[in-house]
Amino acid sequence: MLNTIKTSFVECSGRERAHFLLDDSSFRELLDPFTGIESPHLEPQGIVPQSDDGVIIARGEMNGHSLLVISIEGNFQGGGIGEVSGAKIAGALELALKDNQSGTCIYPILIFDTGGVRLQEANYGLLSIAEIGSAIVALKEYVPVIGIIPGKIGAFGGMSITAGLCSSLIMTREGRLGLNGPEVIEQEAGIEEFDSTDRRLIWNTIGGNQRTASGFAEILVEDDIGRLKQSILSEIVKGTRDTARSAQVDRYLSFLESINLSEKLRPESVRSLWMQSDLIVDGEGEHGSKKVPIDEIKSRGQKWFKLLASGSPNISEIPSVLCADSFIGNKAARFLAVVPDRDSRFPRARTGEFGLEQGWIIAKYIREAIEEDRNKEKRAIVAVVDVPSQAYGYCEELLGIHQACAAAVDAYASARLAGHPVIAFIPGKAISGAFLSHGLQANRLIALDDEGVNVHVMSKKSAARITLRTIDELEEATKKVPAMAYDIRSFEKLGALYELIVGVNADDPNEADLLTVRSNLMDAIADIKNNPRDLSSRLTSTFARNGGRSASILVREKLREQWF
Repeated sequence: MLNTIKTSFVECSGRERAHFLLDDSSFRELLDPFTGIESPHLEPQGIVPQSDDGVIIARGEMNGHSLLVISIEGNFQGGGIGEVSGAKIAGALELALKDNQSGTCIYPILIFDTGGVRLQEANYGLLSIAEIGSAIVALKEYVPVIGIIPGKIGAFGGMSITAGLCSSLIMTREGRLGLNGPEVIEQEAGIEEFDSTDRRLIWNTIGGNQRTASGFAEILVEDDIGRLKQSILSEIVKGTRDTARSAQVDRYLSFLESINLSEKLRPESVRSLWMQSDLIVDGEGEHGSKKVPIDEIKSRGQKWFKLLASGSPNISEIPSVLCADSFIGNKAARFLAVVPDRDSRFPRARTGEFGLEQGWIIAKYIREAIEEDRNKEKRAIVAVVDVPSQAYGYCEELLGIHQACAAAVDAYASARLAGHPVIAFIPGKAISGAFLSHGLQANRLIALDDEGVNVHVMSKKSAARITLRTIDELEEATKKVPAMAYDIRSFEKLGALYELIVGVNADDPNEADLLTVRSNLMDAIADIKNNPRDLSSRLTSTFARNGGRSASILVREKLREQWF
């Protein structure tokens, strides 16, 4: 008799999901609740921690294939990524990478049920997600990295960018995938832009069916464990992809160019245009034909870009992204910046936000540099960071802003892994998904010590709404957890900065200020030369070792002990 009984994957807990994917008796959990590593940052805020911090790491087999299963528990803190949970994910992926590099094949499976960064740990989450993304980009050279978005919460915030980096994504109809949650868009852009109570609007914009049909996921599967395992096995058999979704720059740029923004965008038209984009992409189109001169200075980022590029011509084709080739000392360098463009065809990205065009264009110029330098000395790549946020809007979500961000992340990480010295210079704001996409994949981070230099996950107003706190309560919490603060000196305490430059006028720099910054960039390039190409320096700095990343370091140590 035909067995028609199905077992729901969506309704399982995070630990049950990991169990069900692995063959009977092969399941082995690492850093389980009895290990006793909890977030040290929650209890001081009056929040009860959980002994696995909402992430399950398991090793085992599926049909003879060795798997690493990483499952996020959405019922704890909305699946938010903090220091411990993020270190568990990043540390496990880093160990899987070492195994694959040494010839031991292990396939990473990530099960997403997360709202993104845990706001109560803010910048710890940003750093962790950057490290997760770095490991995924490196792993994709050896094995497919498979992401699953079953349902309940979905994949949002910085973890939607992580999903966009995966070799392949499997979704159910109940799954949701988007950079900005509906409530956050409504908070930042207004109910006219996105009504967070309109369930039909939500599912038609970011639901599993729409995401698969419009090119942002590979497989739409029924909510059945058996079918899901078959889909995973099929992706394992296919192996690594020639061009992952986050590297398909020309196709996605052609797709964006085909969009008519003078009319209301509808999900069905986006699906149709995506299918047509496969026919019209040719690797060279209008998006490679125009050059935009630098006009009046509109932001700190634009001012510093112009100074550092030393008058070299801007080769970018859109006004909101600046790109120029120049030198740092005698070292060739490509400079990139995102700046305001009051005439942008995407209204939500007119004041310096990181949006759809910005992600794909930056990815294009970095990949061009990688290709041009393939058989010669690698030029430095300098991201001039002054980004107030990612773009919040209906069009942005429907057209996959998370994937545009993933494209930039992938490009920066690929350049770093290929041997390009990648440096992020921060003279202004470095906020949320914009900073994850444009800056946080750098070998070294350099910032100006100035009150206008801020690093964080979200605006205070939105963070207060999501965490059900007042702004005063949020500011009080920053005294207990520096990672929640916005100022650059608090961020420095986490250990990720290579240098915090004191005494430079961020708004009106003179020649001496410029020389100081250039000297620091030259020092960073020299430091990169003889060090690993990953992001491990952020865990070995003095600030990191003296408490800034204590939990991140401990988690990795314990993972190594339990790995074999």
